Amino acid sequence: MTSHIAPLRAALLLRRPPVWPIAALWTLALGLWGLSREQSLWRDEAATWQVALRSTAEIRYMVEQVDVVHGLYYLLMRGLFVWFGPSTTTLRLPSVLAMAVAAACVAVIGHRLAGAWAGLGGGLAFGLLPAVQFYLQEGRPYALVAAGAGIATLLLVRALEGRGGPALWAAYGGVVLLTGLLNWLSLMILSAHLATLIWARAERRLWTRWAVASAAAVAGVLPLILFSRNQSEQVSWIPPLTWHMMIGPAVLLTIGGLGALLDRPRPGRPAAAAVGLPLLAVPQLGLAGLSLVRPLFVDRYVVFSLLGLALLIGVGLGAAVRAAGPRFPRAAAWILPGTVAVAMAALLPQSLAKRSPASRVDDVLAVAADVRRLKEPGGAVVFVPAARRDTRSVSPDAFTGLRDIALERSPVASGTLKGVEAGPAGIREAMLAQERILLVTDAETVAKPWSGERDRVKISVLEEHFTVVADSQVRGRRVTVYERLTR
Repeated sequence: MTSHIAPLRAALLLRRPPVWPIAALWTLALGLWGLSREQSLWRDEAATWQVALRSTAEIRYMVEQVDVVHGLYYLLMRGLFVWFGPSTTTLRLPSVLAMAVAAACVAVIGHRLAGAWAGLGGGLAFGLLPAVQFYLQEGRPYALVAAGAGIATLLLVRALEGRGGPALWAAYGGVVLLTGLLNWLSLMILSAHLATLIWARAERRLWTRWAVASAAAVAGVLPLILFSRNQSEQVSWIPPLTWHMMIGPAVLLTIGGLGALLDRPRPGRPAAAAVGLPLLAVPQLGLAGLSLVRPLFVDRYVVFSLLGLALLIGVGLGAAVRAAGPRFPRAAAWILPGTVAVAMAALLPQSLAKRSPASRVDDVLAVAADVRRLKEPGGAVVFVPAARRDTRSVSPDAFTGLRDIALERSPVASGTLKGVEAGPAGIREAMLAQERILLVTDAETVAKPWSGERDRVKISVLEEHFTVVADSQVRGRRVTVYERLTR
């Protein structure tokens, strides 16, 4: 009788209830942990914040000038700010929920293709990945893109299993379209799915439906792609691709490749490796290829590729559980929780760091507090570079009583993020008419050389005709108070 009980016990240990709720709740908990980052807000999130405070007409006017690639996201955030009010929770919670959806998709895909342990392992691993923990709490659209990529991939898997009809392909095309409108570089997922179809040797009928749905999605995103080319100056800061920039992707591909080698396809279903490896490799290599033509290689543009990495990590964990199960059923049941516990402990310092203000290059809100403390009625303020005006856009009350003497047209009126300033001669004249000026700029640790003529004029006037009477640097920003030299 004992000989019959042992296999039954092993089978029970290796079976688990639906895994996607566990993965989703796990990622949700990681996202809610330290969500406010000590009430800090950095420059990228400040862009979302200030645009979300504008009206729909003002957002439409702005995206005609700059940042059209994020237009849909800004409209979404505007609606949330209207309904729930501006706060760091409102700003970041959509990303937390989106990453939870992405983790659930990884878990479902892994479960269907490689078993419950693989699905649960992949879903839990996704939330622990350092890049995911970073963008999990980021008030930008990259988490939403990851969720869209996860849903689209899940729909493709269902189609490969023969469970999809016209409604599924309509949903697939719609999800890819919305994801592309959030970030058109996410359309590289179609190339990843193409590789999956080739690997899985999909039948002709499925190829036709995929081609139609993909073409419709691309056609819907194409106007955005063409229009955004007129705003290419926004990515001029991205450096050219170098070999050392490929070290990170190479490590990710190596880990994913090891997981793919451990995959054992289940009868009647596509291989998990056929889904996960293209999802990981194609966006990473595709972005590198694009960057050879125009520098675009920034990891956040392909965060959605980490869905593939998590899936392949889950495959590896599932393989370990299966290998240990027949001989060591009790030990096998502890492989996944033990691995997660060890990974969590090893990543704890990094996880804590990503939830602190120091994890970002600066803090817009912290410097606003310094402005409140150092300003005096009737004073003036200048920003170097002009983009540091985001502090005023996010915290206008901190600048009450200060005159922005270089500004000619406000960010809202000009349809920009930083406003339009007067010419160098006008700025010089306005500054020389002041007795006291606050300079809001970058802290020395992150400051870059002044490149614009307006900025050089601001600094030269302050150095030649004013003296420093107070200086404060906090979290990547700096406020310096200047008073006019005795004439």
